[in-house]
Amino acid sequence: MDSSSVTCKKLTVIAVLAVLIQVFGLALFVLGFFPVKPALSGFSGVESFYPPGADSAEFQNITNLSDSQLKYLYQELSLVPPLFDRLILMVIDGLPAEFVLGKDGEPPPKSFKEAMPYTQSLLSKGRAIGYHAKAAPPTVTMPRLKAMVSGAVGGFLDVAFNFNTQALLDDNIIVQFLKVGWKLVMHGDDTWLKLFPGIFSRHDGVSSFFVKDTIQVDQNVSRHLVDELSRADWSLLILHYLGLDHVGHLGGRNSVLMVPKLGEMDEVVKMIDLNSSPTNNNDQGRTLLLVVSDHGMTENGNHGGSSFEETDSLALFIGPTNFGSTSGTPNKANQVDLASTLALLFGVPIPKNNVGMLMPETFKSLTVDQQLRLLELNSWQLLRLLEAQLPRLVCENFSCDNFRDDGSERTRGYSSLEETFCCLYMKAADLHRSWKSGEEKRSASGDNCHSILMAYHNFLRTASEWLSHRATDKPVGRLIFGVAAMLVSCLILLSLLFLLGKQVFSEQNQQFSSANNDLSWWHLDEVFILVVIVIVVISMGSSSLVEEEQYIWHFMTSSLYLLSLLKVMQHIVTRTEKNTSATLGLRTNNYIQICSIFVILISGRFLRGWHQGGVNWTNLPDISKWLEQGGDTYIKLFQLVSVIILINISLVSLMWSRRSKKNFMTVVSLMHLFPGWLVLHYITKYQDVAFSTGSYDATLMAQVIYVVLGFCSTTIVVAVPWCIPFQNRTLSVPEVQRKAWGLCFRDSAYVIGLSYVYYWSLLQLLLQQPVNSMPVLFLFLQVLASIWFSSGSNQHRRQWVEVAALYYMGMAGHFGLGNTNTLATIDVAGAFIGVLNHSTILSGVLMFIITYASPMLYLLSMVMYNSVKDTSSFIISEKGNIGLLLKRTLGFPCLVPLGMNSILLIAYTIVLLLMRNHLFVWSVFSPKFLYVCATTVCVCVGVSIVASTVIYISLVLTYREKLHTHTD
Repeated sequence: MDSSSVTCKKLTVIAVLAVLIQVFGLALFVLGFFPVKPALSGFSGVESFYPPGADSAEFQNITNLSDSQLKYLYQELSLVPPLFDRLILMVIDGLPAEFVLGKDGEPPPKSFKEAMPYTQSLLSKGRAIGYHAKAAPPTVTMPRLKAMVSGAVGGFLDVAFNFNTQALLDDNIIVQFLKVGWKLVMHGDDTWLKLFPGIFSRHDGVSSFFVKDTIQVDQNVSRHLVDELSRADWSLLILHYLGLDHVGHLGGRNSVLMVPKLGEMDEVVKMIDLNSSPTNNNDQGRTLLLVVSDHGMTENGNHGGSSFEETDSLALFIGPTNFGSTSGTPNKANQVDLASTLALLFGVPIPKNNVGMLMPETFKSLTVDQQLRLLELNSWQLLRLLEAQLPRLVCENFSCDNFRDDGSERTRGYSSLEETFCCLYMKAADLHRSWKSGEEKRSASGDNCHSILMAYHNFLRTASEWLSHRATDKPVGRLIFGVAAMLVSCLILLSLLFLLGKQVFSEQNQQFSSANNDLSWWHLDEVFILVVIVIVVISMGSSSLVEEEQYIWHFMTSSLYLLSLLKVMQHIVTRTEKNTSATLGLRTNNYIQICSIFVILISGRFLRGWHQGGVNWTNLPDISKWLEQGGDTYIKLFQLVSVIILINISLVSLMWSRRSKKNFMTVVSLMHLFPGWLVLHYITKYQDVAFSTGSYDATLMAQVIYVVLGFCSTTIVVAVPWCIPFQNRTLSVPEVQRKAWGLCFRDSAYVIGLSYVYYWSLLQLLLQQPVNSMPVLFLFLQVLASIWFSSGSNQHRRQWVEVAALYYMGMAGHFGLGNTNTLATIDVAGAFIGVLNHSTILSGVLMFIITYASPMLYLLSMVMYNSVKDTSSFIISEKGNIGLLLKRTLGFPCLVPLGMNSILLIAYTIVLLLMRNHLFVWSVFSPKFLYVCATTVCVCVGVSIVASTVIYISLVLTYREKLHTHTD
C-alpha cells in the first residue's frame, strides 16, 4: 500500500479492525491458557469407602435411604467413628498464621501475642493444633473458600470472579454435610451465600468488599453468637469475620486498629470455646472449633499474590483436653488439606476433586488401625483422581518388585508418572494388607507400623503435590489461533505507523528541501526508543525482571530525556559555532525545553524514590515510609499543598489561551477552581472519617465531587469548540482563514486537554492513598513540562518520538505510584470512596481508575499535546476536508500507543506460553499478564477518548466555519 493512498478514513477503518482482531485474539488466548480445573462430575458416595475399580454391584443402593440412615451407613463403611458431631467454622479473613503461631520458630510479635491470651493458652495447654496452611495464589477470598471446602485448587482467573461470585457446583464438604442431614447456619461474608445459595437454614450476610467498615461488619456476626451457641438445632455454624482484613486494607499489618481487632477475635474464640466445652465433656454433641483464615496479607495489608506473607493462612483446630500437643511447635500443611481432614473427622466421603491429604496430627487420638484406615480412604480418593487425569494409570500393568522410594531412584528408575504413582500406592497397600491379615501385628510398635504410615504419606504427598501443581491441558489450537490473531493485529498497526511516518517524512523533506537538514538520518533518541522496546521485551523472560520492572521504566525514561537535553544543547552549540544568529523566539524555545527537561527529570527522581516497588526491595526505606513514620500530620500537609499547587498551576496554565474570550475563560477558570475547592474541603474535613462507621457525609461528599467533575469536564468538552472565537474571520484570504481555523482548533484542544489532565489529577487526589498526593502532583508537572518541551521542538524531533516519550513516562509513573506486577498492590480501599452500597461494577471501575492513573493521564494529555503543534497547513477549509488534519493530529497520538502496546502484548503472550511449565507461571508471569491485558484496555479507552475529542472539535469548527460562510 502506498503511503500517499492512506486516507484518514482508510487509516481509521484499518486501525479499528486491527484493534478488534487484537481483542478477539486476546480473548481466545485468555480463555485457553488460564486453567478451568478439570472436575469429576457428581458427588462422592458409598464408592469412596471401596477401592478404585471395585464392582459397583457391591455398592448398597442409597436412593431410598434417609439422611440419618445414610449417615450411619457412612460410619459403618468407614470403620472409624467420627471424632466430632458438630463443627464451628470460624473464618478470620486475612489473618496471617504468624500472628498466632509465629514464624521460623519464633513466637508472634509481643503485641499480637498479648492481644490473644485465650487462644495462646489453648495452644500451650495442648487443646489446640495450629497449622501454617499454605494458600495457593491468587490469594483472594472466593477461590480460597472454594479450596477449603472442596480441596481443589481453583483457576487463576478466580481472582476476577472473586468480584462476582457464582454458585459452587463441584463436590465439596458443605454438600456432603448437607446430605447426611446436617442443619447449616452462616453469619458473615455473603460470599458463602453466593457459593451455596439456599442451603443455610439461618444466615446473615455482609458484603466483603465494603472495606471502609471495620466495626459493624464484625458486630453483625457476633450479635448472633449468644443465641446460636445456646441452640442445639444446627450441626455446622460458619462465622466469617471480615474486620481484620478491612483493617489491613486501610492501614496495613501495623495499623493501630490491628491489636484491638485481634483482641476482639480472641474474645470470640473464648466465648465459643467456653460455651462448647460442656458438650465436649459428654458423649453427645462433641464440637470442633476450627479457626481458619482464607489468606494472609502484605505489610501494606493487601493480598492476591504469592509471597509468604500472603499465602500464610491459619488453620487452628480446637478440641477437648489433650486434643493437641503441648510442644507448641506449629505444623505445616496446605490449605486444600482441610477438606479431606474435615471429611475424615466427621465420617463423610471426601469430595471427589480433593487434591489434599489429611492432617495427621488431628487424628493422633485414634488407634493405629483407625489411622491406617483413614490413610487408605484418602489414598483411594486421590488414586481415583489420578486415574481420571492419567488414562494410562492402570496399576496392574506395572511391576514394582525393584521399586525403592528414595527420591533419586524414583526419578531415574521409572520413566513415567503412572508407574511412579502406582508403585508408591501399591507399596503402601501391600504393607497395609499384610498388616490387616495379622502377619505383622506383633510389630505394631516397631518399624513395620511406622513404615506403613510413611508409605501412605509418601504416596499422598507425591500425589497431592502433583495434582496441585499440574497445569490443566490447554487447547493448543485455540492458543495458537489467539497468538496468531494478536500477531496479525500487531503487524497491521505497525504497518500503519510505518506508512504514516513515511508520508510525514516525505512531506518534511519537501518542506525543508532547501535547507541543510538531517531528516534522512536516524537520531539517537529515535534509536533509543526502539532499544527500550527491545530491552523490555527481553526482560519479560526473566521472573526477577518482571517482579522489578519499575527499574527499567524509571531508568529508560530518565535516559531518554537526558538524550533530549543533549540534543538541545548540541543545537545551541552548533548554532554558536556557525555564528548563526538566533531569533528571540528560538532562544526562548531552547530555554523552555531545557527547563522542561529539568522539571521532568527532577519529578521523575522523586517518583522513583517515593515507593520501593517490586517484590525484593520493598523493605528498603523510601519517601512514603518516611512520611508514614512522621505521622498523619505530615501526610495531610503534603496533601493540602499538592491540591493547592495543582489548582494554581491549572489556573495559570489557562491564561496561556489568550485568544479566548475573557468572560468565557473566567467561567472555565471557575469550573477548575470549584471542584479543586471541593477536593480540598473533602481532604480537610471528611478524609479521616471516610472509612469509619457512620461515614455517610464523607460518602455523600465524594459522590458530589464525582458529579461535579463529570459535569464540568463534559460541559467544557461540549462548549469550548463553540465558544473559542475565530481570529480575523472577516478576511476572505484562504491562507488567513486556514490560520484562524488552526488557531481556534489549537485553543480548543488546549483548554479541553488541560481540563482532562487537571480533572483526572483531582480525581486521583481524591482516590489515591493520602501518601500518593505528591506523586500525583509530580505526574501533573511532568505532563505540563512534556507539553512545554514539545511546543519548543522543531521539525528535527519527530512526532512519534514525542508520543512514545509520553507513553514511557506514563509507565514509569504507574510504578511511581506504588504499583507492581503483583496483585497485592492493587488499592482496594480507594475503590469504595463514595460508594454507599457495594456495587461490583462501580468499585471495579474505581479500582481500574486508581491502578491506571498514570498511563491514562498521559494518554489524555495527547489532546493537549495536539494544541502545541501548528496544524494550519493541513487544513483545506474551502473544501471542508478535515481528513488530512485528523490524520496528522490523531495518527501518531493514537497509533504509537496502540502499536507499542501491541508489541508488548504479543511479546508477553508468547513469553507466557513458553513459560507455561515454569515454577513461577502462576505467581509471577500470570499476574503480570493480567496487568498487560488491563493495560491494553487502558490504551484502547484512552485512545478512544482522544480520538473522539479531536474529531468532535474538528466537526464543530467545520460546522461553525460553514455557518459563517453561509451567513456572509
